[in-house]
Amino acid sequence: MTDLVKITVDGREIEVPAGELVIKAAQDHGTYIPRFCWHPRMKEVGMCRMCLVEIETPRGTILTTSCTTPASAGMVVHTASETTKKAQAGILEFLLINHPLDCPVCDKGGECPLQDQTMAYGPGESRFVEEKRHFEKPIPISDLVFLDRERCILCARCTRFADEIAGDPLIEFKDRGNHTQVQTFPDLPFSSYFSGNTVQICPVGALTASAYRFKARPWDLRRVESSCSHCTVGCSIAVEASRNDVLRFNGVDNDATNQGWLSDKCRFGFEFIGSENRLRTPLIKVDGEFQETTWADALDLVAERLGSIIEEHGGEAVGGIGGARSTNEDAYAFGKFMRTVVGSNHLDAQLDDGLDARFLAGVSPRAKIGDLDHAAAILLWAPDLKEESGSLYLRVRHAVQEGGAKLVVIHPRRTGLDDRATHKLTYRPGQGFGLLADLAGGEGDYAAVLETLSHGPVVAIVGRTGLTEAPELAEAVAGFALGLPDATVLPFARRSNVFGALDMGVAPSLLPGRVAADDAEAMAQLEAVWGPIPTHEARDTLGILEGLAVGDLKALILLGADPVRDVPDATVARRGIEAAEFVVAIDLFLTDTNQLADVVLPAEAFGEKEGTVTNLEGRVQKVNRIVTGPGQSQADWAILDDISRRLSKPLAFASAEAICKEIADVAPAYAGMTWELLEWDEKEGAVVPYGEAVQPLIHHPAAADRKALEAMSRQPSSGAFALHLARTLYDDGVLMRNSLSLHALAPGAAVHLHPEDAGRLGVTEGALVEVKSVDASIRLPAVLDSSLLTGVVYVPFNQPWTPSLGAALSVVVAAGKEVSA
Repeated sequence: MTDLVKITVDGREIEVPAGELVIKAAQDHGTYIPRFCWHPRMKEVGMCRMCLVEIETPRGTILTTSCTTPASAGMVVHTASETTKKAQAGILEFLLINHPLDCPVCDKGGECPLQDQTMAYGPGESRFVEEKRHFEKPIPISDLVFLDRERCILCARCTRFADEIAGDPLIEFKDRGNHTQVQTFPDLPFSSYFSGNTVQICPVGALTASAYRFKARPWDLRRVESSCSHCTVGCSIAVEASRNDVLRFNGVDNDATNQGWLSDKCRFGFEFIGSENRLRTPLIKVDGEFQETTWADALDLVAERLGSIIEEHGGEAVGGIGGARSTNEDAYAFGKFMRTVVGSNHLDAQLDDGLDARFLAGVSPRAKIGDLDHAAAILLWAPDLKEESGSLYLRVRHAVQEGGAKLVVIHPRRTGLDDRATHKLTYRPGQGFGLLADLAGGEGDYAAVLETLSHGPVVAIVGRTGLTEAPELAEAVAGFALGLPDATVLPFARRSNVFGALDMGVAPSLLPGRVAADDAEAMAQLEAVWGPIPTHEARDTLGILEGLAVGDLKALILLGADPVRDVPDATVARRGIEAAEFVVAIDLFLTDTNQLADVVLPAEAFGEKEGTVTNLEGRVQKVNRIVTGPGQSQADWAILDDISRRLSKPLAFASAEAICKEIADVAPAYAGMTWELLEWDEKEGAVVPYGEAVQPLIHHPAAADRKALEAMSRQPSSGAFALHLARTLYDDGVLMRNSLSLHALAPGAAVHLHPEDAGRLGVTEGALVEVKSVDASIRLPAVLDSSLLTGVVYVPFNQPWTPSLGAALSVVVAAGKEVSA
């Protein structure tokens, strides 16, 4: 525990942690010291000099920067003395020498620290009448950020963030003296995944966001706090809108999750909400073409077709996929609808790209995101966090740089954290079990890695490194990790509310509240509230699609899911959906999947409805409504409720808040979880504890059982390459496709080869390469990638205008079209 010391600020004695910066100590006790360069999440630099204060010393009173001065016992600080005021006014006068007086047209006007502090601390008028300097403006330093160099006050917040926090030092000061300016490097744009943070922390209007420029003034905006809808961290954000149009997201400093930072996908990925392509009315397919219809006619048709199938084949002939992009309340309604109204256990929130639901919901002891800050070692055997979860990437990076944690990264190719790793192990897809056996053995080169992991506390982030990787590998890694000193596990899965959907029972093996579906006592307690629940064997997403393809299942209900795009093997998804007798989709857009549906119902999006969500550590947070949905769109739960009434088995939901109360009553892990708790008492979110409900099924032998682990390794077929198929931050998912600022940033599909393999194939950088799997063949440009092992080919998943390659481990690669059948 930090020792406390007493200091005096403006005649008032306060008690603060020893060594805390004076600027923060004063702020925490109600005294605001003006500043531009200082930011609580970055290192102090004392560049702007705006935070000058007088401090009494044995040799007299000195004028110094409060952002670089640590508090010590007996210190006396004057923040409002005449000397301090004169110094601060002088600093502002100098800053305004060249700063243009264009506040009425500046995006920062109305929320500008320079504007505010000039009014509060400035001299009132300037003695300088000379011509100000001029630069060409604005300069697009990236696709998302514009630079106005005339407005820059050289506080270095942007350059420090890019270097210290993001690890992307792509902007820097150039020139000297009066000509100093922020610039990018020649022919190298500010192509950071976190560039939007510099816009938010810029204390003037020097950096502006392309998506927000000239859209609104701060006083025109309505604002609510919510939780981001793009990844499983649950980043706290402020959603700001004007005239029923969401105009921007800003990060909120929640120490439990994102600490105020956002990836550009989270920050700028709001444009889909107001997209012109949003569904506005129900659609039914007539003679192969969609036609607009009324809600009454669409719901009557859904009830008639579903009712007929249920009556003829039973509820088990119907499957349900989705719920991971909805709220907990929507997901709960979906699970209850499928099990009690339809009478089917065939439902899954994951799209054959995740991990076992019981593992995700039950692995314990569970790490919290904040545990990374205090970890001695971090094991990262998961997707590249920079591509899949930007905020978690920043948190791990911070834990290594500032907390001194030792990082072990295990992945088939380079990742965004390799430059901070103490150890990096690279392996061929399919051979992870063998590597785990070697690591557990701790011999040879692996002895140093195991030694690093032998010092706790250890936090292990585990997930599938790629889509061709066996999901059981992550469970084996978790089993190994839990044997390390003081270890906790943070399982990783994609889609923003997948953990909430699983907790709501949208999984073949789970009931609401992390209860195993085969728990007879829990089933009886739930049936006392819900009524009879089917007991037939349940199918996951792949099982549902295969069942549809062979005719075992007849109908499919989709809740915000696009299997044709998101299931690794799109051929299986398309085959199953095309074979279904009836498909109904509840969604925001027409997607590759619901183009094949019989009925498509327009749903409300993020920002248009209220509810709760659950992140990967089990933290439940509130999401809030700020705009109304387009046209006749409705909340998912309301649509399901209307269908249930037409099937004479009403869910009888009155509101999302009422559903939340029902969840608290019937889901054991969520007992006591209410909107009031989250809005008033637990503003950072309330963590639902793990380890008290379902126990995970760990599909792996003991880490010490080398033979068993090695037996689970897979090799590509003779002469073939091992395929590493992985997601990128920007892709061709339907939300990105309708976020125009981001869709163009998708890297595009390519075939990444080790230079030795490329040389053997006679392939050069940019040359076309053909890759053939069991069901597909694609031709893409080659990229030489020395971070891969030989015999491995990496292809980014779900890129624009690129067909699916499938998820088989083995692929044949050749130059041009020289691929044999």
